[in-house]
Amino acid sequence: MGNQTLVEAKTKKKTTRKKTSKAKASKKLVIVESPSKAKTIEKYLGSTYQVVASIGHVRDLPKSTLGVDVDQDYQPKYINIRGKGPVIKDLKKAAKAAKQVYLASDPDREGEAIAWHLQHILELDPEQENRVVFNEITKDTIKNAFKEPRTINQDLVDAQQARRIIDRLVGYSISPVLWKTVKRGLSAGRVQSVALGLIIAREKQIQAFQPEEYWTLDSEFKKGKAKFKANFYGFDGKKQPLPDNAAVQNVMGQLDQNQPFNIETVKAKERKRQPQPPFTTSTMQQAANTQLKFRTRKTMMTAQQLYEGINLGRGLGQVGLITYMRTDSTRLSALAKNAAAQYIHDEWGEEYSSHKPVAGTPQEGAQDAHEAIRPTDVTKTPSSIKDKLTPDQFKLYSLIWSRFVASLMTPEILDTLAVTVEQNGVLFHANGSKTKFPGFTKAYPAAKEKDNLLPDLAEGDVVDLAKTSPEQHFTMPPARYSEAALIKALEENGVGRPSTYAPTLDTIQRRNYVRVDARKFVPTELGEIVQTIVDDKFPDITDPKFTAQVEHSLDDIEVGDKQWVPVVDEFYKPFAKEVASAEETLEKITMHDELAGMDCEVCGAPMVIKMGRYGKFYACSRFPDCRNTKAIVQEIGIACPKCGKGQVVERKTKRGRKFYGCSRYPECDFVSWDKPKAEGEEDQAKDQASDKATAEATDNKKEA
Repeated sequence: MGNQTLVEAKTKKKTTRKKTSKAKASKKLVIVESPSKAKTIEKYLGSTYQVVASIGHVRDLPKSTLGVDVDQDYQPKYINIRGKGPVIKDLKKAAKAAKQVYLASDPDREGEAIAWHLQHILELDPEQENRVVFNEITKDTIKNAFKEPRTINQDLVDAQQARRIIDRLVGYSISPVLWKTVKRGLSAGRVQSVALGLIIAREKQIQAFQPEEYWTLDSEFKKGKAKFKANFYGFDGKKQPLPDNAAVQNVMGQLDQNQPFNIETVKAKERKRQPQPPFTTSTMQQAANTQLKFRTRKTMMTAQQLYEGINLGRGLGQVGLITYMRTDSTRLSALAKNAAAQYIHDEWGEEYSSHKPVAGTPQEGAQDAHEAIRPTDVTKTPSSIKDKLTPDQFKLYSLIWSRFVASLMTPEILDTLAVTVEQNGVLFHANGSKTKFPGFTKAYPAAKEKDNLLPDLAEGDVVDLAKTSPEQHFTMPPARYSEAALIKALEENGVGRPSTYAPTLDTIQRRNYVRVDARKFVPTELGEIVQTIVDDKFPDITDPKFTAQVEHSLDDIEVGDKQWVPVVDEFYKPFAKEVASAEETLEKITMHDELAGMDCEVCGAPMVIKMGRYGKFYACSRFPDCRNTKAIVQEIGIACPKCGKGQVVERKTKRGRKFYGCSRYPECDFVSWDKPKAEGEEDQAKDQASDKATAEATDNKKEA
């Protein structure tokens, strides 16, 4: 009896194990790139799915060699990325136990390539429909996407491979040439060379610029108590420039400041300002740079967080807030337009919406992989979820939400007034405007024009001259490129694609080809030397038109109009001849170090300024015989508050963050993120604050 019970118990235990194993095997595996994205998607798919992350690419070309067989149709030699062993092992184990494997990486070339590499590593059937794409991470979109899986799009994969191979051929061919002629560690690339070329060309324009003198003659007129400003226009209906002071004096000589002026013409018009389209990747990067002061990398990192999902709590959990942020399209799905139209009607009224809400569901699928960047749910207003977002996430989400909603609203209508003031044939022009109907600026206040009101004026009215303000000016050189301006220039030249702008700008800074001064790019001596070599020996690489043509060819591969091998071959054969010629003709270029103005404490030789991985530093000119180095620090004129012997100096972390420490480090370990103040400064600041508060209190009493 006891033995029978034991046998039954063992049988029951085996049955339970089989059921558990069967339950695990019945799960469907979904592979995405990031853990955050995995967490959001798993919530929508439910318990029958397991969602895991590949943490980006799992295979790539080797770093140590070219990895491209130029004699065998440019076949790439992919290897598993170093450090991805444990991830790949876990993915293989999960795939083997799964009932079905889905590849749900991003809906672009890069995402398609990641899925293709995963298919190879996990030995999945290439004919199987296991590729799932979606433009936004919302419950309905995710569920609909899994109803329509497809096979991997080989054209997209080939376009990505062609770009990767061409960029590898460029980088691994030009870099050794630069190492031999300049110094090791340098690199050149298709898009980065064009970007650097634009920056250097602009700098040459600035240096060659010859300022020209011109004058303005602004005047203030009054009608009764009302005053308005007008600018000198010309004589007898013809516009006249003011090149110098003599021209200004000529105008002043024709005016009788004691006599009234006549209102010659008054033209009232209605002007409409149309909203801008929703964001593409580049326009989002530009707007974030100019309006939010975000660097491009920061913009893309924050947008990635908004796309992959934010925990909104209140039973909502992880929610994707924006559509995919790498796109060059301004198109919107019918679903998005309808939802926005309904929101605009409900919030501001019918007269603010450029579209009418459609009853029922618009006839368009939920998957729309090349939409503009927009909120996934227009009713999730920035203010309603502000407490769930970081300050950066809130700023960027507000920008995206406002631009999207505004793009589907009616124009801003302005009443404008153009007035001509005349005396003795001398003409002044004044322009005024006032908002008649705010239109799209209700949703996008940052785009609103400021009112410039003029008093009530009519033709034949008489006004008096209150004052004139002649002012000398000089024409200014073109401005250096900011990140926003450079991205716009690259886009206008057809160079690069949404995913390339951020890494390109990052690369030219890390290589010390440019520095950033007042948020503008300035080329360094090293950058100019590298660009001169590439310009001279590889002219196609720095030619925006040629690089744009390569981009068009990649687009043709993506849609199946071209094969990738002939495209790479057409590029590489003439390029290889240029590389061979450069290796034979280029001579070593010596870069002279800048003297630091001090001697080495170890050997007495002059110290020089060198450029390292993390910026400039002092080094002995006798290197490698003497290896003495010193960090370059800036004193702020305050004694160390801890030891009193050293000076507080400004330093930077490896990531470029500024902090303050003692010049006697490591003897004194004082450190602070905040800039220390001298004793008198703190007392003075307190006194000023106290005086201000006393003054305000006195004023309040007087008013009362």
